[in-house]
Amino acid sequence: MSPISFEFYPPKTDEQRAQLDKTAAKLKARKPSYVSCTFGAGGSTLSYTPDTVRHLRAEHGFDAAPHLSCVGGTRDEIRQLLAQYRELGCRRLVTLRGDLPSGMARAGDLRYANELVEFIRAETGDHFHIEVAAYPEMHPQARDAHADLENFKRKVRAGADGAITQYFYNADAYFRFVDDVRAAGLDIPIVPGIMPIANFSQLRRFSELCGAEIPRWIEQRMMAYGDDVDSLREFGADVVAQLCRRLVEGGAPGLHFYTLNLSKPTLSVLSRLA
Repeated sequence: MSPISFEFYPPKTDEQRAQLDKTAAKLKARKPSYVSCTFGAGGSTLSYTPDTVRHLRAEHGFDAAPHLSCVGGTRDEIRQLLAQYRELGCRRLVTLRGDLPSGMARAGDLRYANELVEFIRAETGDHFHIEVAAYPEMHPQARDAHADLENFKRKVRAGADGAITQYFYNADAYFRFVDDVRAAGLDIPIVPGIMPIANFSQLRRFSELCGAEIPRWIEQRMMAYGDDVDSLREFGADVVAQLCRRLVEGGAPGLHFYTLNLSKPTLSVLSRLA
């Protein structure tokens, strides 16, 4: 089995905190190489993510990597977060541009992920292993596929050590993206992001926002199950496990699971890969 990692989001309520602890306890048995914690935007950046990273490290023993975004942050705020993460013992960051939340007026001192990577390197040298985002099916706001690849190359040349992709269900898109990156002379590992299918209507909303394509044959099968939730989840786990097998057999250096703070959908996929 290739190395695996899990993504969590920072809980904001007692109920969400209990759910995260329950999920973390169950996924811990799968021995992930690390877990990541998404960036709490909209004013919560200076508390929710660091607190969750601290909790995941102290209570669950994970090597927890915070996401860090340009959104809304000054250089001084980002500098303070970097110092905080160093103090926590973090050696890995997931570095993103991020999207400006609704109602937030200012974009922050840094506008793009490559600028954030450059800033982190200038402030901390090689202390952090820096992951950046990759988009095998193109970032939804990119002008075209060539411009999107150029944006990715800028992030790598700014000092990124590795990349995690947006989720996708078309393995050929991933392999072609990797080929294009290698043809550009860049050799960083590109780990596919995996989204287990638990709630199809939610997945469809996510996919419309982030530009991830759900192949028509999958969508039609999902719709045919209607309210048969159990059959839908079984089919979804089969599809995603088949995708994972093809990616690993094709040379993917690992698998990064977007858990949405739930254990069962990810475990259903992993059980099929054992």
